[in-house]
Amino acid sequence: MAVSDHAADVSHAMITTPVAPADWLVVTPIIITILGGVFCLMTRKQTKIQPRIAIATLGLLMLSNFGLLARVMEKGVITMVMGQWLPPYGIAFTVDATGAMLALIASIVAFATALYGVGDSDAASRRYGFYPFLMLLMTGVSGTFLTGDIFNLYVWFEVLLISSFGLLILGSDKAQLDGAVKYGILNLIATTLFLIATGYLYGLVGTLNMADIPRSVAALPDRAPITTVAMLYLLAFAMKAAAFPVNFWLPASYHTPRIAVAGVFAGLLTKVGIYALMRTMVMLLPIHHALLADVLAVVAVATMISGALGAMAQSDLRRALGYLVISSIGSMLAGIAVSTALSLTGTILYAIHSILVMTGLYFVTGMAGRMSGTFALRQLGGLYGKSPLLALAFIILAMSFSGLPPTSGFWAKVLLVDASLKSDWPWLAGSILVAGFLTTIALARIGLYAFWRGGPEGTPDGTAFAYAESADMNAPDVTAAYTGMWLALGLLVGLSLFIGLAPDGLVAIARAGAAGLVDPSNYIGSVFGGAGGQP
Repeated sequence: MAVSDHAADVSHAMITTPVAPADWLVVTPIIITILGGVFCLMTRKQTKIQPRIAIATLGLLMLSNFGLLARVMEKGVITMVMGQWLPPYGIAFTVDATGAMLALIASIVAFATALYGVGDSDAASRRYGFYPFLMLLMTGVSGTFLTGDIFNLYVWFEVLLISSFGLLILGSDKAQLDGAVKYGILNLIATTLFLIATGYLYGLVGTLNMADIPRSVAALPDRAPITTVAMLYLLAFAMKAAAFPVNFWLPASYHTPRIAVAGVFAGLLTKVGIYALMRTMVMLLPIHHALLADVLAVVAVATMISGALGAMAQSDLRRALGYLVISSIGSMLAGIAVSTALSLTGTILYAIHSILVMTGLYFVTGMAGRMSGTFALRQLGGLYGKSPLLALAFIILAMSFSGLPPTSGFWAKVLLVDASLKSDWPWLAGSILVAGFLTTIALARIGLYAFWRGGPEGTPDGTAFAYAESADMNAPDVTAAYTGMWLALGLLVGLSLFIGLAPDGLVAIARAGAAGLVDPSNYIGSVFGGAGGQP
């Protein structure tokens, strides 16, 4: 019997089990973002109304995702089948604790981006689609975290790619177009590899449903070339996540768009790649993940260290933050390489922390640039005197990124180091600590140059330096713009501190998500058994 025929027989045997009734909370995030994008597009010429629509829509998205997470933690994994076509033939949305939590955090960051965009996006960028593209981006991100079908994971990646490309080229500056070409080509290569791997997998197992794939793969004969599929997925998602050595597209592009765009990119886009790696390599192909674990660990260390060293070498704030994004990806890859329940808990918690903190650091950078008129470290200085509150926000976010208490990054790094040591990978634990030390130096350098010294390079030491303010700084529109920026930054800084001071609830959610990745029986039961069990 052919391999695909055997898998089809297994799938046919499972399809007779009834599926749970539809739970509309599962697809509500998709509906909300699509409708919000439509309304923003309809009002694209009314540039003062667009932000209000976007903020209201994304606030509703946050409430919807909070309700979805609460439902998952109460009832277990939830599945909704489209059009009553039962899996593995129908398209299913299946939500566990990992997907629901990441969807919630993504909606919080998108809400903060909409607030920040009130001051960062001008009338031209709104007319050309800043807010509609942001809505489309969140449609792709939400679909990625909520889908239970691996081909539809590819579809949502494409939605995400199209919208992110639109956001990247807003303004049509030469640097933006150059960055967009590099970003687009490398990401198109990654999605092509993803599609090839998915087609290859379907040819082997005859199913695309994520609950069906683990059982169908387990039924394959030993000679089936499933390791090739695993390697293709690893390469594709490593490119999406900006892992070494296929990460050069990120520092070449993330410094070119508006800060609001760069912030939401840094927070969300690479984490979608990490999520896809966890879902495919850990849940769908665990045996083949074990064969590639050493490769993943080496890639993780190279990503962490190269990113930290790259950040130390930069003289532009935005470029330095791009390399810090890369370094943070290495820490998450380390948890995936170890692939125990403890390490995956650390990876999920680190992803949540990184989404908040990286976006917040970009927002701080944007506000520093507005106050000083430059992003060049040599031309910065004296920002502490200009805005002590902005300096405080930078300190908190820098401490969090470096993994220092009492912030969100501390607990995530503790779990990752502990998991590495317990799994007899002391060199991996040491690399996480070394990378944390190097990123601390890189961020301290930024703080010293931009905030603590008296003024830009060439000014007398120890003297306060006052940047000139625009004449309309106190105009109503400018005041509203700065209010939105401060609210967005305060939300992200406050959440990082809250997670650091009271981590128990989030750790419990991350632990439930990690358990579901290591043992997907409840995930499978939600699709084919009619009940989700535990999250």
